[in-house]
Amino acid sequence: MRLKLNGKHRDVHGVATVEELIASLGIHRMIVVEHNGEILSRESYSERPIQDGDALEIVHMVGGG
Repeated sequence: MRLKLNGKHRDVHGVATVEELIASLGIHRMIVVEHNGEILSRESYSERPIQDGDALEIVHMVGGG
């Protein structure tokens, strides 16, 4: 399927949920995910289906002072 991920088109295969997409990208840090304009709670990642043409923004949280 083809997604718009952080503003760029990307082909992904074998993923059906936001959680599976995050795992396939190898992301293990604290993140915030926006799916088609809606910010998702972490608890919803495993239940939120993704479809061809969806737009996602994944932002890494950075700490510091």
